Amino acid sequence: MPDLFDQNPDTAPQTSAPSPLADRLRPKSLGAVIGQGHILDEGGPLHAMLAAKSLGNIIFWGPPGVGKTTIARLLADETDLAFVQISAIFTGMADLRKVFEAARLRRQNGRGTLLFVDEIHRFNKAQQDGFLPHMEDGTIVLVGATTENPSFELNAALLSRAQVLVLKRLTLADLELLAQRAEGEMGRAIPVTALAREALLEMADGDGRALLNLLEQCFAWNDEVAPGPEELSKRLSRRAPKYDKSGEEHYNLISALHKSVRGSDPDAALYWLARMLQGGEDPRYLARRITRMAIEDIGLADPNAQTQCLHAWETYERLGSPEGELAIAQAVIYLALAPKSNASYGAYKAAMAAAKSTGSEPPPKHILNAPTKMMKDQGYGAGYAYDHDAEDGFSGQNYFPDTMQRGVFYTPLERGHERELKKRLDYFVKLRAKRQT
Repeated sequence: MPDLFDQNPDTAPQTSAPSPLADRLRPKSLGAVIGQGHILDEGGPLHAMLAAKSLGNIIFWGPPGVGKTTIARLLADETDLAFVQISAIFTGMADLRKVFEAARLRRQNGRGTLLFVDEIHRFNKAQQDGFLPHMEDGTIVLVGATTENPSFELNAALLSRAQVLVLKRLTLADLELLAQRAEGEMGRAIPVTALAREALLEMADGDGRALLNLLEQCFAWNDEVAPGPEELSKRLSRRAPKYDKSGEEHYNLISALHKSVRGSDPDAALYWLARMLQGGEDPRYLARRITRMAIEDIGLADPNAQTQCLHAWETYERLGSPEGELAIAQAVIYLALAPKSNASYGAYKAAMAAAKSTGSEPPPKHILNAPTKMMKDQGYGAGYAYDHDAEDGFSGQNYFPDTMQRGVFYTPLERGHERELKKRLDYFVKLRAKRQT
C-alpha cells in the first residue's frame, strides 16, 4: 500500500503515450532550475543545506508553476532520500498514517524519506499536528508547498520546525529561457511572429507550467503564415490572474491600492483598482474601502473627498456593473490627487487612548445639566458660561475633567482645507489663554 504514495518516476508505470512538454522539460539537476537562483545559487539557503549535507524541513511558498515540486524531487535525488509526494486535497488521516508507517519501515531499512506535501495549507490543524512527531524523530524530511501565506495558513508549531523559502514568479526573461528550451526539445522555433511570441510570454503571467502548456498548443499548429498577436489571443486563453478574494492576494492588492492613493499616484491607484476588479472583487467592497481611505488619509484637508466616495458608492448601487465601476474609479482619482492629512485619524486615536487611561473621570460640574434642586445644590451647572453671551462667542472654559490635564489631540496640517481649520484653532487657543488670564 505505501508504494501508492511513492511518486518516484523510476517506479511509475510506463506508458506508450508521449509525455507532455512540461514533463519532458522538467530539470534534471538543481542547476537547471530557472528563476530561483536566490535560494539555489551559492550563498542561498538550499545551497548551504546541501553543502552541509543537512537537509532540514522546508516550506516552499510561491505562486503556481515556479518549480516547487521539481525542486523537491531534485532535493530528494541530491540527498538520496526516497521521494514521496501527496496532495493535501486528496489525502486524509488514514492515508497519512500509511505514509508515515511506510517512511518508518523505510528508515529501519536504512533510507530516509522526503515527504513532499502539495497544497499543505489545505490540511487542518489536527492534520498538521500529525506531522510533528515524525519530523522531530527524523522519520520524514517534510517539504511542503503552498501558494498561501504560511503565517496565516500553517500552525505555529509546524512553522517553528521548518524553514520557509519564498519562490518567485518567473520574469519575462525566465519565461523566454524556458521557451528556448522548448524549441530545443521540439527541434524548431515556435510557429508565431515575434510580437506574438512576446504576447505568449505575457499570457503565462509568470507561470512556467502555463507557458509550456501554451507552447504545446502552438507547436501543434501548421499555418502557412505565422499567427500574430491578434490571432494568438483568439486561439489561446490568457492565464487567469492570481487572485483570491479571501486570501493574501486580496490583502496585498488592497494594500497596494491604499498606499498608491496615500502616495498621490492616481495612475498606480487606477492600476491596482483595475487588477482587483479584473480578479472579480466586489465593487461594493472597494467602495467601502476607498471611503475609509478618504477618512483616514485625507480627512478634513478635503472634506469633499468623503462625499465623493459616498456618491460613487451610491452611483454604483444605482447603475450596477460595468458603468458603476467608473464612478468608483473617478473617486479613486479624486482621492489620489486630494491634499492628504491623517490629523483627524491621529486625533481620534489619541483621544481614545486618553479616554482609556482616565477611566471614569466625571465631567466638570459647571458643564453638567441640573434639572433637579438636589443637583443644583450639588453644584451642577454652577458657573457655566453661555458661549453665545461671551465676547466673540467664546467663553474659554475648561471642558475636560477637573483632574485631567488639558489634552491636545487635533493638530491640523498646513494642507488643503486644514489650513483654514488651523487658523481657527490657533485663534481659539489665543482667546482661551486671554480668557483664562
